[in-house]
Amino acid sequence: MSKKTPILILENLTKKFGDVIAVDNVNLEIYEGEIITLLGPSGCGKSTTLRSIAGLEKVDGGEIYFKDRNDGQMKPITNLAVRKRDMAMVFQSYALWPHMTVFKNVEFGMTVGSRQIPKEERKERILKALKMVQAEKLAERKPSELSGGQQQRIAVARAIVVNPSILLLDEPFSNLDAKLRIETRSEIRTLIKKIGLTAIFVTHDQSEALSISDRIAVMNKGIVEQVGSPLEIWQHPFNSFVGAFIGEANLIKCQVLNLENNSAVLCLLNSNDCFKSNQIKGLKVKENVHVILRPQMIEISHDKSETKNQITAKILESMFMGTLEYVKVELSNKTILTIHRKIIKEVPLERGEKVFLEIDPDQAFAYGGEFQTPAVY
Repeated sequence: MSKKTPILILENLTKKFGDVIAVDNVNLEIYEGEIITLLGPSGCGKSTTLRSIAGLEKVDGGEIYFKDRNDGQMKPITNLAVRKRDMAMVFQSYALWPHMTVFKNVEFGMTVGSRQIPKEERKERILKALKMVQAEKLAERKPSELSGGQQQRIAVARAIVVNPSILLLDEPFSNLDAKLRIETRSEIRTLIKKIGLTAIFVTHDQSEALSISDRIAVMNKGIVEQVGSPLEIWQHPFNSFVGAFIGEANLIKCQVLNLENNSAVLCLLNSNDCFKSNQIKGLKVKENVHVILRPQMIEISHDKSETKNQITAKILESMFMGTLEYVKVELSNKTILTIHRKIIKEVPLERGEKVFLEIDPDQAFAYGGEFQTPAVY
């Protein structure tokens, strides 16, 4: 996007359930034509944020501003009824009417409220929407006669047929098997981009978020920890939560030996093995820190080099996984790391042998303070 124009703005958005703050003072801009994902573990507030945007939850504080399709002005819609918001939603359960055919399910949104469309115009729009999701041959079937993937496509068709400004998707692929999930999310991204929709997508699955999104808002305990492109968040996590939640991560405890020129020398706790990190924020000498190392960013060598950023390790086991070898190693302080190693032209590894791990200082993320381990899925 050459010019970022907000279509939706969340300003200090807050939602409580009793004493629990589900959404805590969230500020976020959503741009026209982008796919943005609200990503985080269960209970982080992502679905509540989406439901608040849709008008399905009454917020306790803050404002939601939406760009009016007619005059292009940002207007508050915080207290606007659901049916008056220029949005459509795809639910986790798909929420298809079981007694209606696919055709009637897709038609339904054009028969109620402000979106009523003359009957003679509906058929063309319905068939066009079904064709977009490659489901035109399913028009006369009932939901019970469809697979999970087909039901998901119909739910999307029902949402896009009303021509919304924003498409909201709440964990839409969670009921699909792994292979179909990958295929479907690729198709849905292509469809959204082809139509030119703005989409807000909710998931706890980081691989889905990384693959489908233009930007990701990582949420934790009701707040937005970081917003950025998938690459930005993967390469430059703002804090330890984001670093551990996005991508696979090894966590090791170290102590800061010295600091110089935006770099730090970090030594493993209870060990003299040290390495350099360029990803430091507000660290202090002699402070204990947590360091996140990506399994893909660690190289294994049989040779010691004085010019490389290395620490010693012992091979515990390795597993062949097609194009990769999953290797477990033990560091000098007994910490266990997992490494994803490309096996093409590599020297085989032997259990118990001593090796040297080369660490990219730009991919060693060091964080002081308390470390919170995200929920695992």
